[in-house]
Amino acid sequence: MNVAQIPKDFCYPDGMISVDQARAFILDRARVVTETEIVDVFASLGRVLAEAHVSPIDVPGYANSAMDGYAVRSADFKQKGEARLEITQRITAGVMGEVIGPGEAARIFTGAPVPEGADAVVMQERCQADGDFVTIPGPIPAGENIRPRGNDILAGREVLPRGIRMRPQEMGLAASVGLAQLSVFRKLKVAIFSTGDELVKPGEPLPTGKIYNSNRYTLTGLLIALGCEILDLGMVEDTLEATQRAFKEAASRADVIVTSGGVSVGEEDHVRAAVEAIGNIELWRVAVKPGKPLAYGRIGEADFLGLPGNPVSTLVTFCLFVRPFLLKRQGGAEVLPKPYPVRAAFEWRKATRRREFARARLLREDGEAPKAEIFPKQGSDVLTSTVWAEGVVEIPEGARVESGDTILFYPFADLLY
Repeated sequence: MNVAQIPKDFCYPDGMISVDQARAFILDRARVVTETEIVDVFASLGRVLAEAHVSPIDVPGYANSAMDGYAVRSADFKQKGEARLEITQRITAGVMGEVIGPGEAARIFTGAPVPEGADAVVMQERCQADGDFVTIPGPIPAGENIRPRGNDILAGREVLPRGIRMRPQEMGLAASVGLAQLSVFRKLKVAIFSTGDELVKPGEPLPTGKIYNSNRYTLTGLLIALGCEILDLGMVEDTLEATQRAFKEAASRADVIVTSGGVSVGEEDHVRAAVEAIGNIELWRVAVKPGKPLAYGRIGEADFLGLPGNPVSTLVTFCLFVRPFLLKRQGGAEVLPKPYPVRAAFEWRKATRRREFARARLLREDGEAPKAEIFPKQGSDVLTSTVWAEGVVEIPEGARVESGDTILFYPFADLLY
């Protein structure tokens, strides 16, 4: 990759700041909610833990068999060759067996408790059963195919740290140690509303010169995926006075206000003017593409994040800036997405001052590492590119990319949820 990297702390002459500066600035202003609540594990998906949880038990709580077979005493296999053992019992999962004595074996199944006296389990494929007896080739080492007590978790160990965001696997882990309820931070209240005389609600006739309001649906989906409580104030008349009223209502009811469009300097862009009239804007222009007119400010106690109006810009800037901010506000410990290095299956000839995030998906060929190809149209209005893509590739400021260069890929799976 041919890169003339612009320093991360560089201040652009036109007032723009870098992606890294903007993200650090916004995250530094993310105030974690303090209120907590107790929820059932069943209802914990996507919630952030307000306190660490330790296991009250060992998991498993007893030595158990790792497979179907026969529980035996390794001492019965001191010599090479076969041992013929009497089958004295049958042990299934959840059943405690009797003591195994010399010359005895127990038919046992996966997950079943290993009986006292036995110190190995021989897989059934190696055994020859004959009525009440089984012939097993030796030697058999002690511990074979046995999961010891506490093999997964020891009592008193922290299993779920504070600040972790619950996924299905964390829900299962909580249940595995007997936790039925968890302490989580309350849901973040996020207000959204739409402005713009050109916007039409889907399902209604579309006059010439109008467009359907896609951003409202994109933002709703993004916020639901992050577990936020959404306050949708609907369509707001495209005037400065109406926009101010909407912001006042939103600020009185929500923790965060997220809008799309109206943060540029045009005469009909009322969002920025409305915020500055009743609050303040602390950040405005970021050297990112798609994006740039990205605003952060405060109205009373509510945070304001103003996204650009083009549909791809709305999605990408939400993923890069708003998602980490909301996760931190919810108490999340890990909030930044982690990119993966891949090879480029494209060329990027035009170097720009802004960091670019191109919609991409991975080409997977047998025996080769994945390569990233990009959508042929990278305009911020081309929403189909986000459906076609599996994520975005990062092209640094001042960079040109040749096919085969190593670049960073951010999967949508890590950006949207």
